[in-house]
Amino acid sequence: MGIIALFIVSFFLPMFYNAAWYLLVLLVAFTTIDILLLFASGKKVTASRLTPEKLSNGDDNSITIHLQNYYTFPVLIKAIDEVPYQFQQRHFEVSRKIKTQAKDSYQYFLRPTERGEYTFGKLNIYVSSPLRLISRRFIYEENQMVPTYPSYIQLKKYDLMAFSNNLFQYGLKKIRRIGHTMEFEQIKEYVQGDDIRTINWKATAKRNQLMVNQFQDEKSQNVYMLIDKGRVMKMPFNGLSLLDYAINATLVLSNVILKKHDKAGMLTFSKKVENIIAAEKRQSQMQQIMENLYNIKTDFFESDFSRLYVDIKKNINQRSLLMLYTNFETLDGLHRQLPYLKGMAKNHLLVVVFFNNTELNELIHKKATTVQEIYDKTIAEKFAFEKRLIVNELKKYGIYSVLTEPEQLTLDTINKYLEIKARGIL
Repeated sequence: MGIIALFIVSFFLPMFYNAAWYLLVLLVAFTTIDILLLFASGKKVTASRLTPEKLSNGDDNSITIHLQNYYTFPVLIKAIDEVPYQFQQRHFEVSRKIKTQAKDSYQYFLRPTERGEYTFGKLNIYVSSPLRLISRRFIYEENQMVPTYPSYIQLKKYDLMAFSNNLFQYGLKKIRRIGHTMEFEQIKEYVQGDDIRTINWKATAKRNQLMVNQFQDEKSQNVYMLIDKGRVMKMPFNGLSLLDYAINATLVLSNVILKKHDKAGMLTFSKKVENIIAAEKRQSQMQQIMENLYNIKTDFFESDFSRLYVDIKKNINQRSLLMLYTNFETLDGLHRQLPYLKGMAKNHLLVVVFFNNTELNELIHKKATTVQEIYDKTIAEKFAFEKRLIVNELKKYGIYSVLTEPEQLTLDTINKYLEIKARGIL
């Protein structure tokens, strides 16, 4: 641009004409040298994109770009990665200066909010020499597909909760055991602090010292996760739908259940009951549950709780813990389904898991300054109050409930399961 400007100036001031030509010849010479430096040999820069085998839905997933310079001079590299269209990142660009025969890497994170296939496009690498007059493009890792599964990162995060006795670090409350509904494990010598109600008097008489019965939590109990995939579960919070929150929680809870030596099963329902996995504790159960959760999608219908009740009564004969993931916004909505919930609670221990609207909570705690804001805040408080009424209504009929924020769903459902196990009420 400077040479062009100089030619224009030389039209009025001829003294600059020769200088403009000299600069133009110099530019052509350096451009030729730059072309020879970059294109004289084969690929002098290599690049690769390292992705996880599968992405974890709702979590930050690490993607790493590895670069290596084989040129005999330092280069400036500009990497443009074509990330999957679901992320809508249209201006992804990374610049790096790499020394001779050196390596470099760059890490970035992607947070998917939908399950399914994510296809990465081309990894475009633009290389410039120290002259920086032209760039040479290299293309790597074209059309790389990575599936997105329910949150296995959460699965690893809460994996140790099944074995941890110090639950306070996870925000869980300490549960007082009621009675002795646990399975007998062994007879042992009495030590200070043991419950005197567990003294085995026959064994004490034989050994001539105090002996107590030791119990363990009952095992091999059936736990089913019932996932509502109707239109009420499509509501999004922080990018994820309620259905995806329920799916992530189901995966983690299933792992905890199996680690506690119980049987984990699941099903989904809307207009009909689908994705049925019988409660088992075999080694392949977690893999089967994960594959089923991967393909679950909402059908936008109103869920048929009567169909769910009939299927449970027909197919689940043994008393089981039913964790029902759904959502009720109003008391009238609950009353329409209450007869079927009461029917399920007769033969099973039913826990209804539904959600607080966190966006309404923000509106409730915001100071109102106009008439419109006062009106909005009043309506929001009415909806929040109805959620609490739903909890009380379920409690009247002996139905347990978990009213939780979507982001706390996994922790709260694990807490409820451990509470039920500790109290021995299943």
